[in-house]
Amino acid sequence: MIVCSNCNHTNMAGALFCSECGAQLSGADSLTTQNISTSQVREAIKKKSPVSPTTPPVVLSNNWVTLHLLDTGQVLPLSERNEFTLGRISEGQPIMPDIDLSPYQAYASGVSRLHAVIKRDASRVLLMDLGSSNGTYINGKRLNPNEETPLGNGDVVALGKLKIQVLLKAA
Repeated sequence: MIVCSNCNHTNMAGALFCSECGAQLSGADSLTTQNISTSQVREAIKKKSPVSPTTPPVVLSNNWVTLHLLDTGQVLPLSERNEFTLGRISEGQPIMPDIDLSPYQAYASGVSRLHAVIKRDASRVLLMDLGSSNGTYINGKRLNPNEETPLGNGDVVALGKLKIQVLLKAA
């Protein structure tokens, strides 16, 4: 068990963030992640095997999109549905995004409760800002609220200051 130095809540072993207050737990900063380049992902898709023994496997079998959180290295594969809302859970609020980014310091990064939506439309993947307070960006360009914008493989999306690389499954 890990005790949070911020709120003294007891968390499960292996937790990176406190389940009570969201603070980063001690020892988590010693973790290292590896950056996966777009070219490595494309090669892995072609070979349908992991990039190399030293990098985490790229799991794309049923996933049409994978979100790679650049600050933490966390990988979030999305499948089964064609549309997901991105945001953060706020205690006492009924608003619930499909993908809760709270464990990844979403509040501190300026992510709204319902920030954006990512969806698959035939052969395209689209992103739409839902009128968020701190904006949604694709490769540094701010999106207009409530307008769908196409995403490409390797694009970097910023929800406020939270940066996510979008990895699309090859058609």
